[in-house]
Amino acid sequence: MDWHNLGERIKELSMKTMINETAVIPEVGVRARRRIVRRIIPYLFILYIIAYLDRVNVGYAGLQMKGDLGFNDAVFGLGAGIFFIGYFLLEIPGTLIVENWSARGWIARIMISWGILAICTGFIHSSNQFYAVRLVLGAAEAGFFPGIIVYLTHWFRYEDRAKAVAMFMAAIPISNIVGSPMSGVILGVNWLGMAGWRWLFILEGAPAIILGVATIFYLTDRPHQARWLPEDEREWLTSELEQEKHAKRHTNPKVFWEALWHREVILLALAYFFIVTSVYGLTFFMPTMLKKVSGLSDLQVTLLSAIPYIAGLVSMLLLGWSSDRTGERRWHTALPMLIAGAGLALSLATQNNTALAVCAFCVAATGLSGYLPGFWALPTRLLAGSAAAAAIGLINSVGNLGGFVGPYIVGSLTKTTGSFFGGMLYLSISAILAAGFILTLRTSAAKSAASQAGGEGREASYHAQG
Repeated sequence: MDWHNLGERIKELSMKTMINETAVIPEVGVRARRRIVRRIIPYLFILYIIAYLDRVNVGYAGLQMKGDLGFNDAVFGLGAGIFFIGYFLLEIPGTLIVENWSARGWIARIMISWGILAICTGFIHSSNQFYAVRLVLGAAEAGFFPGIIVYLTHWFRYEDRAKAVAMFMAAIPISNIVGSPMSGVILGVNWLGMAGWRWLFILEGAPAIILGVATIFYLTDRPHQARWLPEDEREWLTSELEQEKHAKRHTNPKVFWEALWHREVILLALAYFFIVTSVYGLTFFMPTMLKKVSGLSDLQVTLLSAIPYIAGLVSMLLLGWSSDRTGERRWHTALPMLIAGAGLALSLATQNNTALAVCAFCVAATGLSGYLPGFWALPTRLLAGSAAAAAIGLINSVGNLGGFVGPYIVGSLTKTTGSFFGGMLYLSISAILAAGFILTLRTSAAKSAASQAGGEGREASYHAQG
């Protein structure tokens, strides 16, 4: 292979990409995009770290609370997953509120209420209390994530959306990277006669209340309200988003509820259900599996648990950048799902080999994080406004029922068989099924959306990729 010519070719392609982007985006647009990223993404990133910690810290708490409260794997799996039943109920109303009322008001309400309920989890004493607080916690947090996805459509063009989603959702692996060792340290305390797992819920719930109040004053609902944007940048972004909305007038339903049975929306909801089944089935039980395989202390297990999420973070950022650069969404979503299925299947062969188990979980995490940027750019490729908000709400609500199914089935199979083999096999198959649904999306619709949203230069690129 001629490595010199290959290097020159890569430079040539990179230069063409930069020239195309410069030609398409005027200087005012470049300034606006940078300013918006600096203002919005870091804050949303912090909010999602807090949200995700409060959602999944039960997996780390389970290292102690199962023994303290006498919970078996089935009880723990049901309690961990029942969160998503409450979550399911308020998703669509929440996204419509963000689209048609106030994002900052709704997000602030969500954070304050879930912070209070997360703290309450630290005071439970029975399985019924566990089920109740997790159910209500899910209802309190409902609408947060899809609301943020809708909120991003108010600030980022279709061409920039996968990168924006990737930067925002990088909070998932980072919350696990940071939260794993932090949870391990908190599990080691015993203040005021209360076990560490109780303090885990109390200390990680309090920041949600504080940031919920701050959200009211920091976030801005729409570009035209942003005093922190110069007038020319406000006008450019508002014009771009209006043009995108106008381009989708032929595919957008006249009333938002028609979007709920759109073929593509149903397929996306099914795909999300199966991949979320795999995500939370692994997330809630990985600390327990690593402890069983390794025999290490709680702190050491939480440190090991952080490693796969580092791989997931790298995958998410790279695939978000690649998806926006090429305009391709389907394979940037389906391929990571297939990789996740392979990693989960590989975990079946780990036996008592800790290093092999961590490697398998790294492969799985690469896929379970990497699919996200491309996936959440898909609902807005054809829909806009309330229709897109309703579609995102439906996809997230149906999909997150997988967050109930995954932990419940893994817990039940583990209790019945005494092994995680059946549960991991189920999660692997779920990830592969998710990829299948993504690949059944119409490529013609994707090309049409790319043409509408991205102009002639990006249309040519998308046709080449599709």
